[in-house]
Amino acid sequence: MAIKIAPSFLAADFSNLERDIRAVEDAGVDYIHLDVMDGHFVPNISFGAIVVDAIRKHTDLFLDVHLMITDPASYIQPFADAGADLYNFHQEVEGDLGDLIGQVKAAGMKTGVTIKPATSAETLFPYLSDLDLALIMSVEPGFGGQSFMPEVLPKATALQGEIERLEASTEIEIDGGIGPQNAADVVAAGVRVLVAGSSTFKGGDVAGNVKAIRDAGLSAL
Repeated sequence: MAIKIAPSFLAADFSNLERDIRAVEDAGVDYIHLDVMDGHFVPNISFGAIVVDAIRKHTDLFLDVHLMITDPASYIQPFADAGADLYNFHQEVEGDLGDLIGQVKAAGMKTGVTIKPATSAETLFPYLSDLDLALIMSVEPGFGGQSFMPEVLPKATALQGEIERLEASTEIEIDGGIGPQNAADVVAAGVRVLVAGSSTFKGGDVAGNVKAIRDAGLSAL
């Protein structure tokens, strides 16, 4: 199975978003990862559906929207209308996860659920058959540029084992401190979608940065 690269636009230049969209398209990335933060679930505030809508107008790439918000149920339709392809909310929010997953699917989007570094992989096991993607945070959510936490890798292995047991098609994604230096390790653990922000946009050529991450990850297959 191939791996997928999902540049995190939290690390992009917000005064030149169209330029950065073109750069990642030219680099051959698979997804664009968009981090939505509300200032409550996490202390930072980023952007909302209006920015997702603006990005959608300039690309056909798959928009992987990661909702770090306390009330994901209230924003399903606005993000569907904005053109999000995947609506990815946190396991740690209040409410019935199964019901939220159903609402997202009814709105026509793919569904993802994220776990923080301290949350066990097993909390996602009951939902894997209904999930398109499971995201493991390898930093504490809320800010970009943090250091990778290797202690989360056993979660990927546990999730992959359960996905295989269920014969499900859920993708495992990881987000936080990902770059060429650890891409092989995360792929070896079972991850197939690598979110990369700083390592994509901060320094050097975007196409070269993406190639370095992809090549490192592919070396583990």
